[in-house]
Amino acid sequence: MLNSNLARNEAAARKSQLNVHHYDVHLDLSRVQDLSVHGFPTRSNISFAASSPGSTFLDFMGPEVVSVILNGEELDVDHVVDGARIHLPQLAPENQVTVNAIAAYSSSGEGLHRFVDPADGQTYTYTQFEPSDARRVFANFEQPDLKAPFTFHVIAPSAWEVASNQSVVNQQQVAGNGSGGAPSSLWDFAPTVPISTYITTVLAGPYFKVEDHFSMVFGPESSHAGQQLEIPLAAYCRASLAPHFDAAEIFNITKSGLQYFNDLFDFPYPFGKYDQAFVPEYNLGAMENPGLVTFTETYLHASRATDTAYQQRANTIMHEMAHMWFGDLVTMAWWDDLWLKESVADFMGHLAVAEATAWGQKSWTLFASRRKAWAYVQDQFPTTHPIAADIPNVEAAKANFDGITYAKGASVLKQLVAYVGQDAFVAGSREYFASHAYANTSLTDLLKPLSDASGRDLSSWANDWLQTSGMSTLTPHIVVEDGKVTSFTIAQESMDPVTGKNALRPHRLAVGFFYHDGETLERSHAFTLDVHGELTEVGAAVGLPAPDMVLLNDQDLSYAKVRFDAGSLTTALACAGAVSDPLARSLVWSALWNATRDALLPATSYIRAVVEQSGHESDISVLQTLVDNACYALNHYTSQELRAAALGLLTGGVSSNLDAASSGSDGQLVWARALAVVGRSSDAAVDRIRGLLNGVDVPAGLTMDGDLRWQLWQSLAARGAATMTELNAELAADTTAEFRAAHCTAAAAFPNADHKQLLWHQVVEGTELSNELLSATIAGFTMAPATLLQPFEEPYFVAIHQVWTERSLEIAGRIVRGLYPARQELAPGTAPGSHPVLQRTDSWLEQHSDAPTGLRRIVLEQRDQLLRSLRAQAM
Repeated sequence: MLNSNLARNEAAARKSQLNVHHYDVHLDLSRVQDLSVHGFPTRSNISFAASSPGSTFLDFMGPEVVSVILNGEELDVDHVVDGARIHLPQLAPENQVTVNAIAAYSSSGEGLHRFVDPADGQTYTYTQFEPSDARRVFANFEQPDLKAPFTFHVIAPSAWEVASNQSVVNQQQVAGNGSGGAPSSLWDFAPTVPISTYITTVLAGPYFKVEDHFSMVFGPESSHAGQQLEIPLAAYCRASLAPHFDAAEIFNITKSGLQYFNDLFDFPYPFGKYDQAFVPEYNLGAMENPGLVTFTETYLHASRATDTAYQQRANTIMHEMAHMWFGDLVTMAWWDDLWLKESVADFMGHLAVAEATAWGQKSWTLFASRRKAWAYVQDQFPTTHPIAADIPNVEAAKANFDGITYAKGASVLKQLVAYVGQDAFVAGSREYFASHAYANTSLTDLLKPLSDASGRDLSSWANDWLQTSGMSTLTPHIVVEDGKVTSFTIAQESMDPVTGKNALRPHRLAVGFFYHDGETLERSHAFTLDVHGELTEVGAAVGLPAPDMVLLNDQDLSYAKVRFDAGSLTTALACAGAVSDPLARSLVWSALWNATRDALLPATSYIRAVVEQSGHESDISVLQTLVDNACYALNHYTSQELRAAALGLLTGGVSSNLDAASSGSDGQLVWARALAVVGRSSDAAVDRIRGLLNGVDVPAGLTMDGDLRWQLWQSLAARGAATMTELNAELAADTTAEFRAAHCTAAAAFPNADHKQLLWHQVVEGTELSNELLSATIAGFTMAPATLLQPFEEPYFVAIHQVWTERSLEIAGRIVRGLYPARQELAPGTAPGSHPVLQRTDSWLEQHSDAPTGLRRIVLEQRDQLLRSLRAQAM
């Protein structure tokens, strides 16, 4: 559908013409359990005003538009339906349009997703619309600034749970039966307050439901002093997951968040109930639909999970809850200002976990070790962009749900709070909600109340941090004489890769001086200062004893890539694990990893440091990051000549740390999973892995449950050391959706050329795999050495443009990104830029200069990752 990519200027023109009063949406899911039925009836009744008597268009993407009735007149469907648009001519000042259509069930996670649980054969549905997929379910004006109240009506099997943004006001059985003769009922929902199309939602299926309630009274310092707030709570999951549904803990976090945000923002939660649904095959971590937040069900743990996994779930719960104010109550006018919700929610989610849960300051360690790492990677791609980005159309909007919009934006906001103070930030936010409730905003609408509250003009800050691209690099320069510091300066390098101009930014940051104290590295001195321009002198450091290690951006107040001076680098490589402060320790490891990625530090040096120092790492988020990075460095950054030795070092270190880990600890689980990962690359671990699966020499306290077992089976399959009979038997013992996907990955991992060819056709040319099973197959397919995947390099470049054209954005993105031939080796003595795959990528980009922007973006980013790997190997 060539006109499905709604442009910003088209949306602006439609906004200037229309005012939408109300949507009344009917969905008939009565035959959803009959998998031979691929679509469902949908009806939209929309009332709206038009400021001029011209024409406009509705958005709809589905198999069939049955009828269009505008102001009582039935329009010729063949004349008014054009691809993804329904044209509405000769508008009156007040209009009523009814569209009857057939929408398609989705297996890609876009629109109304239908899923059959392999555990019990039950069928489940849910919707996912951001940024522009509500039009896959009902006809609408698909843009965020045409807000309106929505009233939903859903017909579904009578025995099901059906939910939407608002509460049910009526349920009654209807004439006629659904699939298999099962009776059907009609659910009528209360109207919503004005919201955008992308946050409307419907959930329908035999879900397991748990209910609770939240109540609070606003305190005397609130502008709502004495007001009582009552919020019904519900939580949903698939029936087969009910035994593992820790709803009480989810409600505990939810109540903490509702208390925290209502107090902090001093604007009572405005959407009535607060439901949370954990759904299968979800494309995102979660989605902030008001009144019914949806989450990936991977946040429910049937197998043993680390404390960090539960912390990450709590963070996501808080992130989505922050959206109730930043995003749902006040919504960006267009996707240029996506950061107004995602950057803020990312920051607020971590703040809420830090201030309202038992994890406390561990929240910021998790943010530094994992979230910011995502931002640093994304911000160094050639496709980097400002936080406040230029989004010309909805396809570009979908691509910009990335590490810059989320994690870089959150990092920058963290610095802003350090700069203006948290009290001023909160006061400005409260004014923002009060002034723009249920409306749409842009950059200046938030900056003004923040400026007013802080007494600082933030226009310059916004230009430096929100409207430029790329990241700063900060390097310490220290001069020592007779054991004392005689000079200490911080150099800043920063060029905007989009404009090619210097983009030196102000940094409010801390500098830590660390000294050996027995077996630990302790911070003895810290300086908080503002870094400006190319060189900043730190006079407070002069005269101090020479530190063993200098850490820039200690406390992680700013967003920048930091380097070590020579002496600090030596200390960090030998003693990073000895830094006593967990956040500082995480930042030291981050600096070492960035140096490895930038080919300034050999990958083998990083791997050795992880093996030697991480065995006693107490912060599991840091440990998990170190293990993940070491495995990635082995497979991508280590040269041919050194890989065997590095593999042996890492395999031995993982095995010994597994044996030494405390019984039943999170660390023990991390090391066991790491053994499964390194085992994909070497036969050295095959015997131990098979022994673990057979219950032989299992370390005391290690739970050999389904998730870990499947990771180990995938490792054996990748080495050709398992059989399909064994994999099938493992799945038969516990057939769940999670393990079906794991089985799919293991089955695709067999190192057999003919098998890989069949999988290639299944992924690239077939359409039977759902989003989750597609990704699982790709993951197994790519668990192979470059020699086995080399025959698919040219077919990849031949196929991707057609894949992008014929498949949905979600599915096409998974294929193009996942099948890129990224795992390559640099031949000794050759230059990285001369690698054949890199050159073939360049020729594709040159020959497809007019390819869709989203497709080119993925290819450009994959090329950059490959070049970075080759440079690291050369180093």
